[in-house]
Amino acid sequence: MPQKTSVLEETAAPTNWSVETLDVAGLGPPEPLRQTLELLADLPDETVLIQYNDRTPQFLFPKLADRGYVYDTVETDDGVVTAIWADPDN
Repeated sequence: MPQKTSVLEETAAPTNWSVETLDVAGLGPPEPLRQTLELLADLPDETVLIQYNDRTPQFLFPKLADRGYVYDTVETDDGVVTAIWADPDN
């Protein structure tokens, strides 16, 4: 997987916030969704979560929007990287 700093540069995520990573590649549904939402609930504000996955987490996106998060996804040769952060306007 790419370095987290290079992934952040390819997204609209804030680059001056702290970063937490979560690798859910290879896990079957619903584990990636569950682990991501549980971790987000425990993260402090102004933290970007970088989720590494082997596929686009399409079922996660509406749940993020409902909870006030913004996300940006980058496809890489190794999988899909999604940056998730709290919407500062929410």
